[in-house]
Amino acid sequence: MTRKPQPVLTGPSGGQAWSASVIGRHHEPVVYELSSPGRRSWSFRTTGMPEWDATDLVPADHLADEPPALPEVSERDLVAHVTRLTQRNYSVDLGAYPLGSCTMKYNPKLCDVASSVPGLTGVHPAQPGEQTQGWLRLLVELEDALCRITGMAAATLQPAAGAQGELTGLLLMRAWHDAAGSPRTKVLIPDSAHGTNPASVTLAGYQTVEVPSDRRGLVDLDALRTLVDDDVAGLMLTNPNTLGLFETDIVEIARLVHEAGGLLYYDGANLNAILGEVRPGDMGFDIVHMNLHKTFAVPHGGGGPGAGPVAVAPRLVEFLPGPRPQLDPETNRYTLTTPPRSIGRIHGWHGNALALARAYAYIRANGGDGLQLVAQTAVLNARYLKERVRDVFDLPYDEPCMHEFVASAANVKRATGVKALDLAKRLIEEGFHPPTMYFPLIVDEALMVEPTETESPQTVEAMAQAFERIVTEAEADGGAAARAAPRTTPVSRVDEVQAAKKLRLRWTPDEERSTAARVPSPLH
Repeated sequence: MTRKPQPVLTGPSGGQAWSASVIGRHHEPVVYELSSPGRRSWSFRTTGMPEWDATDLVPADHLADEPPALPEVSERDLVAHVTRLTQRNYSVDLGAYPLGSCTMKYNPKLCDVASSVPGLTGVHPAQPGEQTQGWLRLLVELEDALCRITGMAAATLQPAAGAQGELTGLLLMRAWHDAAGSPRTKVLIPDSAHGTNPASVTLAGYQTVEVPSDRRGLVDLDALRTLVDDDVAGLMLTNPNTLGLFETDIVEIARLVHEAGGLLYYDGANLNAILGEVRPGDMGFDIVHMNLHKTFAVPHGGGGPGAGPVAVAPRLVEFLPGPRPQLDPETNRYTLTTPPRSIGRIHGWHGNALALARAYAYIRANGGDGLQLVAQTAVLNARYLKERVRDVFDLPYDEPCMHEFVASAANVKRATGVKALDLAKRLIEEGFHPPTMYFPLIVDEALMVEPTETESPQTVEAMAQAFERIVTEAEADGGAAARAAPRTTPVSRVDEVQAAKKLRLRWTPDEERSTAARVPSPLH
């Protein structure tokens, strides 16, 4: 491998000086091990409140014979414990998080502030529309903005995550075919699709049919022609696709699906790459779900909350979930209405409302030109990084990428025995979160990298240098360091197979462990 020497960048932008200094290796006990009888985490010696019997509030048959064995910890110890745990967590606020497909980008704090104003947070979703006009206006204007961005006619904001958005879109697809008197059984999905796609298809009651990729990494048109028939409800597709490549045949793909009576579904996972440049509606898509927690500044990870609105073409509007907030032109007031052939509620209220407020603030703060710059910068960063690692990894689909690219560490594995997993673990020591590994499945030893638009050129360059250092090191030491990594984190490498098979989710005291877990947990 021939690589040009580059200046070493260190520090918070991503370098060796970062992780070891911030993330200590001290042992951190679980909170039960900090427990001492009689300790409490409050500051008042007495509250002056009278003693009360638990049965006054809780029915006797709901009370346990013994109180739960909760830890007894002082406020000082508890705060220190929780703070130390937070310092062990990596996040987009600490550094680059180049998880391909997941779009883990920095979230502007302005949007957090805007969504935290009392006028938004002090409202209960059960309040009548007459008392929530501000919220309803925000939701209506957000829907309008999302429809303008995607080129669709109307949207539901109810889905609480991208996967729920997928299910919503597929239920809309089913409702449309059923109403037309043409129920169908199959949905087509590319072999590079996100794992949630076939799961959602199955949950919606359809059969998944895989469409292979061609040598370019795009939908194989010849194969698609043989698979599209009058039993196909639709095709799920993201564009750019999961390899980070734009489906240049999208117009022909749309024609094939529509001529067979099917619908074209847009998985919005990669919408970040095309904001302001091209719209799914203009490509021929009928249903579009959006991951607001990926594209529009809603915090991502840790279980949510996310937001997965679904926008549709005109012929599907009457099937949208309800009730939907809308402006009554006669009264100039916002009301809630349910479409005539609605598939019903997807969420108990109006969706994850504060997540929607963050996205609204992000869109208003950037404006159309700002959103276009988001896409342009995301693509620029990805293309720069791809070119910088060209001599480090294999590039099995070496086409101009969009917001992400998929490299293969198969060459490194052949030369040194170091696998993609080893490289990812070693990258942690360089101060970066690893990229997505082993996905999509059609790439051997896949590393799926998405630097996003929020990382500076210096950080992207530091990431490239980190990859170079790791591979050069592996060539010199036979991969010993990479296979031992991470060595600078509080928890060193775990046995991931054993962790998956024998994961212990319940803590037990030392004296119980010998009988409670015959095989020690690899995570302990």
